[in-house]
Amino acid sequence: MPTELEELVGFIADPKPEIRALATEHLVPYSTSQPNIFKADNFQPIKNLKLLVKDHPKIAEHVISILINLAAEREILESLATDERFLDEILRQIIITTEPNANLLSMLLANLAKWDSVKRILDKKQPAPGELGSNDLVMNQLVDLFVKGADGTYNKNADFDHLAYLFADLTKHPEIRHYFSQKQEYDGIIPLTKLKVFTEYKSDIRRKGVASTIKNVAFDVPSHPLFLSEDDINILPYILLPIMGNEEYDEDEMMSMLPDLQLLPPDKQRDADPHIVQTHVETLLLLSSTREGRDQMREVKVYPIIRETHLRVDNEGVRDACERLVQVLMRDETDPDKVDRVVEVGQNGRRDEDEDEDDEDRIVEV
Repeated sequence: MPTELEELVGFIADPKPEIRALATEHLVPYSTSQPNIFKADNFQPIKNLKLLVKDHPKIAEHVISILINLAAEREILESLATDERFLDEILRQIIITTEPNANLLSMLLANLAKWDSVKRILDKKQPAPGELGSNDLVMNQLVDLFVKGADGTYNKNADFDHLAYLFADLTKHPEIRHYFSQKQEYDGIIPLTKLKVFTEYKSDIRRKGVASTIKNVAFDVPSHPLFLSEDDINILPYILLPIMGNEEYDEDEMMSMLPDLQLLPPDKQRDADPHIVQTHVETLLLLSSTREGRDQMREVKVYPIIRETHLRVDNEGVRDACERLVQVLMRDETDPDKVDRVVEVGQNGRRDEDEDEDDEDRIVEV
């Protein structure tokens, strides 16, 4: 005979909404503690849950919460991420201005992106609501949703912060990196420039996801001129400001820094999350993989900022990243034998197999 818990799972598909509501609400904690109960009968509970994301909002809230948790199970993640109709339904619902579960859908999408084939979002299209001001390309819609939806300005029920984690995972793929660094025809804007303004945002989730996205896109070396150009992405002030505090610099150093970094207020604080600081420093390290990038960073006095970051942030990962960047910036370009060579990062962000660089010197995608 089935156990009480197995019977409860069976009630997910009950025709009465009040029964479905009770069943899904009580099953939420079991989606983390006993995920195997949802794999019964050849994953029939998962198939039922996929259909219920369109149920009454309260039922859908429980259902999406269950699926967010169950996505940690690889077999279930595959079932969700490879289901075209299910993915299309999530993408359809999340852009509706009155969707009450939009934040949960953002979390679910972020988890689904851990399955590599979800990168096919790049090729998807659907009609966009007029309020979104986007075109029919789903990736553009998600970026515009992330920007316009901050603070509940697009949908009063959501802030869409977790879409930052979706972008961070998607940018592990070269084609998604390329998308983020290319000007879009419908608005003439490079998508990454829409994200960069959130590197000092109040939400930890948004800052962390955006920092990781910027870093991952920076693995695409051919896009570095766009990163460094003031007329294109112009990323340097947006990754240097978060790692700066209220420290004082010599006048000569300060006056050579980027204008946005000069004369900061005495209450200026660097990002409190050392992992975000480390991510930004590693992005700088990636941008130093070309001579042009190194020369520009020297010209705008990035070294003093890294020196102070190393001095003031008590974190091994941050200090290690700072030391590696300092070695690069202080190298004698005319005599490479005096310093460690700078490893050029390949277009796909990975080293050749015959690289002899120590593992500890690698910059990994996040």
